[in-house]
Amino acid sequence: MQDNKHDDEVDKSAHAGVRTPLDHTKTVNKILLLVAGMFCFAFALVPLYDVFCKVTGINGKTNTEAAVYTATDIDETRTITVDFITRTNSGMPWEFTAQTRKIDVHPGQMNEVAFYVRNPTNRDIIAQAVPSVSPGTAALYLNKTECFCFQHQPLKAGEEALMPMVFYVDPQLPEDITFFTLQYTLYDITRTVDKETVNVAMN
Repeated sequence: MQDNKHDDEVDKSAHAGVRTPLDHTKTVNKILLLVAGMFCFAFALVPLYDVFCKVTGINGKTNTEAAVYTATDIDETRTITVDFITRTNSGMPWEFTAQTRKIDVHPGQMNEVAFYVRNPTNRDIIAQAVPSVSPGTAALYLNKTECFCFQHQPLKAGEEALMPMVFYVDPQLPEDITFFTLQYTLYDITRTVDKETVNVAMN
C-alpha cells in the first residue's frame, strides 16, 4: 500500500511540472495580447505627444502661424539674448546661414533678423524650415509676426535669397530665462510636393 501511495505521489509531482499544449496556448495568447497592447499604446503616443507639446511648448516647437502684435510696454529693465543656429537636413544641399548670429532684445520689443540661402545645385528645389527653441519653455513666449518658416521656400538652380523673420518676446517670459536658442533646420521637400505646386512656386 505504501509503495502504491508513493508511486501516486511521484506521478502527481511529475505531472505538476509538465505544461499541457493548452497551457502553452494560453501563455502565447497572453504574450501576443501584451505585444499588441504595447504597439497600440506606442502608436497612440505620437499624436498624444504632439498635442501635449502644442499645449505646453516644452519640446521647443513654435507656432506655425503668424502672431498678431499688440502694442505693449517694452520692458527695458530686462535683456534677453537670442542665439540663432542654422542647419540643413541630410541630403539638403543648400547653403543656409543666419545673418545675425546673436541678438539682445527687450521683452515686448519688435525685432527683425534675416537668413541667407543659396541653391548651388543645377536643379530647382523647394525647402521647408522647421524651427525649435531651447529651452523648450521659451517657445511659448516667442511670437513671430513674419517668418519664412510659415511657407515653402522655392529656389531655382543657382539662386540665392534673404529670408526675414520678425518677432518679439512676450513680457510674460519667466524671469529665470535670460537666454534661449532658436534653431532652424532646412529640409528638401521637392519630392513631397505635387508637380503643379512646384511649377507655380518656380514661376
